[in-house]
Formats: sequence, C-alpha cells, structure tokens
Amino acid sequence: MGMETEMTATPLLLSGAPGSPYTRKMLAVLRYRLIPYRFLIGETPAALGLPKPKVQLLPTFYLPNDTGEMEAVVDSTPLIRRFEAAFPERKIVPSDPVIEFLDYLLEDFADEWLTKAMFHYRWYYKPDIDRAAAILPRWRNVTQPEDEALKMGEIFADRQIKRLYVVGSNNVTAPVIEASYLRLLDALKAHLETAPYIMGKRPGASDFGFYGQLTQLTHFDPTPMEETLIRAPRVFAWVDIVEDSSGVEPTEEDWISRDAIPETLKGLLNEVGRVYAPVMLANAKALMDGAEEVRTEVDGREWVQQPFPYQGKCLAWLREKRAALSDTDRKAVDAILKDTGCETLFRE
Repeated sequence: MGMETEMTATPLLLSGAPGSPYTRKMLAVLRYRLIPYRFLIGETPAALGLPKPKVQLLPTFYLPNDTGEMEAVVDSTPLIRRFEAAFPERKIVPSDPVIEFLDYLLEDFADEWLTKAMFHYRWYYKPDIDRAAAILPRWRNVTQPEDEALKMGEIFADRQIKRLYVVGSNNVTAPVIEASYLRLLDALKAHLETAPYIMGKRPGASDFGFYGQLTQLTHFDPTPMEETLIRAPRVFAWVDIVEDSSGVEPTEEDWISRDAIPETLKGLLNEVGRVYAPVMLANAKALMDGAEEVRTEVDGREWVQQPFPYQGKCLAWLREKRAALSDTDRKAVDAILKDTGCETLFRE
C-alpha cells in the first residue's frame, strides 16, 4: 500500500492544543477538506507510543513514511501541500499559478508576521498573561490538581514572556506590531465586504493561515479581542465561519481571477509590503552578515529583534516560488505586487 493510499485509508492522527494558532489552522483545513482525523491533546501521543518530532512544534501529524512506518511531521505550509497531493477533492491551493503565488505570500505573512501580534498581545499585557497562564496549561491536562495547575501556569507564563524576543516583540517594536494589527483589521474587514474568503468564494491556504492566528487574537486574548470587537466585528464573525467551512461547495470559478484582483486584496498586500517585507529583508541581511541583531526601520519606526533563521528560509522559499513561475505568470504577479511594497522582497 502506497504512502498516499495509507494516509487516506484511516483518520489522520495529530496532536496539538486549542491555544496553538497553527493547530487551529490545520484543524480548520481538515474540516473544510472533509479529511477524517483524530485530534490528540496532552500526553496522549506518548501513551500511544507515537514518535516524537525532531522539532517540538504544534500541531504534530503522525504520518506513514515511504516504508509505512509512522513519523512525526510538523510545519503547516508543507503539510497543506502534502495533503493537496494525497486528497484530490476540495483543494485549498488555487489552480492558477498567479493566484497560488498571492495565496502563498499571504499565508506566509499570516504565519510569520501576524503571529508576532498574537505572541505579543498574549505575553505583553497583564490581563492577557493572566488568562493565558490560567487556561493554556489546563488544556494539556484538565484533570490535574488545582495547585499543580497554578504552578504550571506560572512556569509557562514566565517561559513564554522570556521568549518574546524570539518573535521580535519588545518595547521598541510594540507600537509597530499593534499599529499593524489595527490596519490589518481594517484591510480584512474591507476585503470581506467583497467576498466571504480572502481567495474569493472559496478558502485558500491564506484564509486558514489568517484564521489560525485570529482564533487567538479575536477570540481568546482580551486586549486584541476588545480592539477587534470595536474596530472590526465582521472579522470576529468571519473567524467563527472559517472554523468549519465544511458546508461550502467549491467550484473552479470561485477563486479570485488574475484579471480582476479586488482593490481590497491589494489593501492586504499593502500591509505585507509595509511591515513584513522590510523585516524579512533586514532579517535576511543580518543572517548573511552573521549579525547578533536585526535593526531597521518599519513604518517610520525603529525595529530591533534577534535574527530569525527560519524566516530567512521563508524569504528564500518565496523567491524560489516566484522564480519557478513562467515568464507570463511572473510578469502578472509583478504587476499585481507593483507599488504594494511586496516587490522589494524580490529585488536582487
């Protein structure tokens, strides 16, 4: 039995947590694509004798390798592409290479930039810290004794606050991250007046990328939730809709068209170019120079963080994806990205 056949024969196994945006992203993908799954929380994977991933990230999928042995697989973006090959129905990667590229860029922005806002708000403000410390450890083991849960909450919060520097949240960058989140709410709110999903009348991978981060920003962490309800109740409602889009009956015509890109989609791309592009470029330069610090200006404000090797890879993958396009498709992509700021990502 081939690997792909084996994947489709039984429910997929994954472990994760409700407070993990990437877990929520992938659960929503599985629901929309009508892929059967079993969701494991807490210590269940170890109890089942499932292998540990090389990198401890959530969610972790347990999938058969070429020899049929189970292996632990992480990283939502390549997993989405793997499932596109294994499950032919209800795809979330657009068929037009131009629209696919825009979808990939926006998914990358959600996964790598919007997560800065998610991590920042959760571990920067006291009400948010208190809620996360109270709830997140209990998701791992809801029956643990209360004194143990309280202690775990303190340890977990302390560890996460100390990790803020990894995603680039600090006193210098806080105003940049928060201003970007508010602009993003405005841009997404405007776009959702034109279509029910970012990619049109059916969801793309970027829809699930945005959804994953927004499950936390709009529905769990009190500070960004309040901002969302004041500024963009439409976005709050959208998150509930993307939670389970299994009722959508997609057709090929439901994708946005390269010949009719909504101005509101360019509004989202403008935010990518305004904040994500300069940070990605500065990060890549710092990695190349072996610098201990990323320093640049974003949206007229100072930005400083530690270099982030994974995001260096993300930029390389974006450039490879653009380079792999046909000349016609690349020109079409470049015309859409012109003057959004995103074009700077692809300058030599």
